[in-house]
Amino acid sequence: MRRRERETDSFSVSFLDVAACGFGAMILLLIITKSSAPVVIEFSDVAPQGSISELQQQLFAIRGETTILNRDLNAKQEQLSAMKQRIARLRRDLNDVQAQYQTSRQLSDDTTDEIGRLAIARQSLTEEMERLLANSSAPINNAIGGIPVDSEYIIFVIDTSGSMYNNPSWNKMLGIIEDTLNVYPNVKGIQVMNDMGDYMFDSYRGQWIPDTPGRRRQIISTLRTWNPYSNSSPVEGVTRAINTFYSADKKISIYVLGDDFQPGGSIAQVLRTIDRINLEDENGDRLVRIHGIGFPTIFAGPQRFQQSVYRYATLMREMTQRNGGTFVGLNDFR
Repeated sequence: MRRRERETDSFSVSFLDVAACGFGAMILLLIITKSSAPVVIEFSDVAPQGSISELQQQLFAIRGETTILNRDLNAKQEQLSAMKQRIARLRRDLNDVQAQYQTSRQLSDDTTDEIGRLAIARQSLTEEMERLLANSSAPINNAIGGIPVDSEYIIFVIDTSGSMYNNPSWNKMLGIIEDTLNVYPNVKGIQVMNDMGDYMFDSYRGQWIPDTPGRRRQIISTLRTWNPYSNSSPVEGVTRAINTFYSADKKISIYVLGDDFQPGGSIAQVLRTIDRINLEDENGDRLVRIHGIGFPTIFAGPQRFQQSVYRYATLMREMTQRNGGTFVGLNDFR
């Protein structure tokens, strides 16, 4: 009986130890694995959808301001472009005024030397020209409006703009060319081009037209209906005539026939260009003689257009004086 009781007590103590250890382990596990409650950092009073809507409105406002700024920028750029164009026009006008002033001053200073300049304007006849004149019956008058006709080759540079072609000045111009050809009984070559440098006869481009009675009649006949484009400026025709036909062994005269020189071109620049290509020889004479004839067509129109006539007269008067020629301004069409 004592042995059984001892065995029972030993079993009971061991079971209690095991149970206590198990409960202890469970408590430790619960302590270790216990999670903390979530902590609220900040509360938001605005709903997410409301925030997005406000940002969109701000974006639309910024885009609207950008559009307005771009429109203002374009307007400023247009104003700047207009101001630049105005400045360019004013500079051209200033150049024209300065050129007119210089021309007037030079003409005023050279008044006392007028006789000397007229003497320089005359070229001596070559032996060949004397032979040609000796074999022909030259008319008593050897000049057209005071213009000396002592060259072996002649070039007509004609203004074919509407103000010339569509007015009585065209018939007057035909008469002057016919009279000029009559004063030159025999020449070695003729050429006709407009003020743009376009040739009347393409078959004679860059060549001299032979001087025959038939060719002279054909020139006058073709001129009656010849009307190529013109910008009312003799610059292109004169420069092409000099660059193409100048030759050291030829006496050449260019006859410029026109009525106006449109605003926009610089008179001083034109004169510098002609001076550069029509150089002086060892005797101080120009390579090519340049004459000018002005028609009073524009004077029959409104006064606001008459400035171009004065510009043409100023340009041709100075150009002919510098290049051994004479400028004649007609008073009417008779």
